[in-house]
Amino acid sequence: MAGTPTRQKTERLLNLLIALLATRRPLTRRELRRLVPGYPESDEAFERGFERDKDELREMGVPVETASVSGSELFEDEVGYRVRREAYALPEVRFTPEEMAVLALAARAWQSAALSGPASRALLKLQASDATTADVSIAGIEPRVGASEPAFLPLWQAVRDRRPVRFDYRSSRAGASATRAVEPWGVVSRAGRWYLVGFDRDRQDTRVFRLSRIAGQVKPFGRAGEVSAPADVDLRAAVEAVAPRTQEGTARVRLRSGSGGWLRRAATAVEPGEGFDVVEVAYADLGLLADDIAALGTAATALEPPELRAEVERRLRQALEAHEVAR
Repeated sequence: MAGTPTRQKTERLLNLLIALLATRRPLTRRELRRLVPGYPESDEAFERGFERDKDELREMGVPVETASVSGSELFEDEVGYRVRREAYALPEVRFTPEEMAVLALAARAWQSAALSGPASRALLKLQASDATTADVSIAGIEPRVGASEPAFLPLWQAVRDRRPVRFDYRSSRAGASATRAVEPWGVVSRAGRWYLVGFDRDRQDTRVFRLSRIAGQVKPFGRAGEVSAPADVDLRAAVEAVAPRTQEGTARVRLRSGSGGWLRRAATAVEPGEGFDVVEVAYADLGLLADDIAALGTAATALEPPELRAEVERRLRQALEAHEVAR
């Protein structure tokens, strides 16, 4: 079964790069056309596609060299292409045990199913090349970068591809949803929430969008590469201007024995009980804490403050309703 156009293009670019790296002499276009699958059959379409691919590799930092090919049977001055390994390969990278521990924490931080696989595979490759990682323990440290919003992955891809997107967005003030056309510049995490920073084409101004308020699908449009973020844009400052941290507080949570490990480690006080313990936890984002308590199901109960209890109950009701709809 044929892949998507994006996947086909990625495979073709990778095959082209492999061919250019593997050769000891410059390869002509005719040779590359024969070696690299995926190019159109028509001569004109091949020329256009090859030029685009060559330019894209160079934009990625791949040093594609052009040289005259001597001894060509048909053309005296035919042009060839190759990538010298010594010009493209990175120098050997060695990490200290402490640096590898930080990389391990970063890989563990990703909880999104879409990104946890690549992060884990990258970490395994690094660990395989350096056996010093066992010298530093990271047990007991639970980094968390939640990316559970459905809009996260398509927006992350749009930022990567520099492609504009459309989505329905629910304003915190109006409450109603409206379609927005946005040039995405970056996705930023703050206080456990994800935000998109970009240029709103309809309002002709920089805007910040909270991912949890995006309804429905994120739909890319236009051409890849047509979005350019300003050189001086400060994504984090833009988010901080519209999303100040919530006031800190202290919560009391009842936990079943043996559950809620990270809440227990973060607790400032613990009241032991029969089968359950009551812990006090300081928080900076009530909504994020409610997410974590609700995720524990019947193993955790929010006691105080009342607004936390209400938020947890609301999340549990939503989960139950979603389960009923899915049945």
